[in-house]
Amino acid sequence: MTALSPVTKAARQAQIADILTRTRVRSQEELAELLARRGVKVAQATLSRDLEDLGAVRVRGAGGALVYALPGDPGGPGSPPGGVTGPSAGGLQDAWPSSGADDSTSGALPRMAAELLVSAEASANLVVLRTPAGGAQLLASAIDHAVWGSILGTVAGDDTVLVITRDPAGGEQVAHALLRLAERRVERT
Repeated sequence: MTALSPVTKAARQAQIADILTRTRVRSQEELAELLARRGVKVAQATLSRDLEDLGAVRVRGAGGALVYALPGDPGGPGSPPGGVTGPSAGGLQDAWPSSGADDSTSGALPRMAAELLVSAEASANLVVLRTPAGGAQLLASAIDHAVWGSILGTVAGDDTVLVITRDPAGGEQVAHALLRLAERRVERT
């Protein structure tokens, strides 16, 4: 299944951010070509403004070449020294948020889970989270910002969050991970 994006500034910038987190891009021309392969045509001036809006900077890559990096990317501006990498694909580690500024030990997710998570129930790749009235948007946002590799996305209502996992059978693992995360946070306070 191919994801489709509208032709808006936000969608274009999301495509740029996705490319920069997955690929070592050395120039704006290379980035424009990668965007074109995704069906996004952009002028050089617009691309330059988008990179500035995203806070992208050129940093020395592993081979010594200058590559674009986003704030928070390993090796990018604001990242911890040494370049932190995410967990390996698959396995129990993939149920936890990836390493970085918002992971299982920092950021808003542990606090939000402890304060708002009432229950978690899984079915296949879906997880239904219950919160007090008005809490779903906050919890969903914390999950989205945790950059959790095994989570495709969230949908939030008033008191319910639907979490969609990438693994067709990954819901149970993510539900348990969220419950453990909430319990660990409660024990620490």
